[in-house]
Amino acid sequence: QVMLVESGGGLVQAGGSLRLSCAASGRTFSRYAMAWFRQTPGKEREFVAAISWSGGSPYYADFVKGRFTISRDNAKNTMYLQMNSLAPEDTAVYYCAGDQIPFRYSTMTAANYYWGKGTLVTVSS
Repeated sequence: QVMLVESGGGLVQAGGSLRLSCAASGRTFSRYAMAWFRQTPGKEREFVAAISWSGGSPYYADFVKGRFTISRDNAKNTMYLQMNSLAPEDTAVYYCAGDQIPFRYSTMTAANYYWGKGTLVTVSS
């Protein structure tokens, strides 16, 4: 059974930084692309960033380019999202996502992923 557990969320002031982590278990982590999505009340879940199974080819939503960095450590079965220059509009529940199919890189297609339960990021102005 695939398990994805996010951590690292919290309250931060505008302009600050947070690093989210996603610990994965239940399958061979290094075979699967991973991603981060986020969701605010009343809105659909939106794509934030994705990374291939090898750690290459990171892909970002336009609204986070230059501020967020996605990475992974396959030896630790963990993915990260370094978030800098945070703004109040970044406030959301952030979800870790793992592709359902090995060696596929489906980036923004939410239906192709398994999900964690999310971690709340709150950015105060």
